[in-house]
Amino acid sequence: MDSILALMQDPAAWIALVTLIVMEVVLGIDNLIFISILTNKLPPEHRERARRIGIGLALVMRLALLGTIAWIVQLTTPIFELFGHGYSWKDMILIAGGLFLVWKATKEIHHNVDPIDHKEDMVGGPVTTSFAAAIGQILLLDLVFSVDSIITAVGMTPHLPIMVIAVVVAVTVMLVAATPLANFIERNPTIVMLALAFLMMIGTTLIAEGMGFHVPKGYVYAAMAFSAVVELLNMISRNARQKNKSSRH
Repeated sequence: MDSILALMQDPAAWIALVTLIVMEVVLGIDNLIFISILTNKLPPEHRERARRIGIGLALVMRLALLGTIAWIVQLTTPIFELFGHGYSWKDMILIAGGLFLVWKATKEIHHNVDPIDHKEDMVGGPVTTSFAAAIGQILLLDLVFSVDSIITAVGMTPHLPIMVIAVVVAVTVMLVAATPLANFIERNPTIVMLALAFLMMIGTTLIAEGMGFHVPKGYVYAAMAFSAVVELLNMISRNARQKNKSSRH
């Protein structure tokens, strides 16, 4: 209790908390885009519940990982070397998650480009198994993003209460933003392609990080923000043209 009171009176701790919350929210965007796209493939009555379960699992997983910080730190220890680079369990998790993201994004882009070929749905199987399959895939990506998130938190501050608060706040933001983001993506088909391109870029970045190539996150998110602004301008332009056409008729 005394240590928590000491942290509350320490300005450096508050700065670390705000910085970590921002970092966790930014890192959560990747997770949220995937959840939004995947749950939009479910029947409408199941989407909200799937999002809540997926984001709830993300919170549980992050808090559970915070409870095993000593083990999390060990994940960065190399377990074997290949082509002069030591690979740790963290690297293997990032590579596996990146490959999964690239595969899912490529598959869904193919479905969007060739709408006639819908023999295999993104979540697979009939509707009765789609919900379980979607949750399973969300859980898999939750693990990848949670490991990355917690290792980032451990690297930024040694104080567990700060980490817990930052994680809870970030996941709460995800929970609030999930449905509006998913609805926005569903209403704007071109946004779906942009989001899938984001997922492919994120997957490629995870693979590169796992193989020892450091990709500054600022560059990645700057590219995403620039693309989003361009697409927003395109949407405004399309809406203006549609209004002009309707006013003429």
